[in-house]
Amino acid sequence: MKPTRATPLLVLAAIGAVAGWLIELMLVGSGRPSLVPPITLGVALALIGVLVVAAALPVFRVVRRVAGATVDPFYATRIVLLAKASSLTGAILTGVAVALVAYLLSRSVVASAGSIAMAIVTLVGAAVLLAGGLVAEKMCTLPPSDDDTTDVDTIAL
Repeated sequence: MKPTRATPLLVLAAIGAVAGWLIELMLVGSGRPSLVPPITLGVALALIGVLVVAAALPVFRVVRRVAGATVDPFYATRIVLLAKASSLTGAILTGVAVALVAYLLSRSVVASAGSIAMAIVTLVGAAVLLAGGLVAEKMCTLPPSDDDTTDVDTIAL
């Protein structure tokens, strides 16, 4: 599996931002209240991002050849896939959260400070999920060997 590049993350964030903006426009245009995520969403996303990094620690110890460190190959594979999924999901949700914050700040009727704060907490939580996925994926990457001149692959041990 190849490491996650910036281009797919930016594309997914843009798709999320456009989708979030259109959803807000459709909701408000039809007379419904605008979407305001609960504060627990941002906290949960940040917690998931931290847990993904914590789950990658055993694999990181094996990659860095710490004495006595072992890991099940299936566990390592699952962590690499979880890290990749977390970074992609974090990119989409970061885009949606940026659209929510931008929409709430651009309205002619000023949104309550609580609504804006909840959207910002969601934005921070989604960014932590994105960063946690990228960090965990990097932790599971084997360093290049001296005789290997190819790209560095993310390899499950």
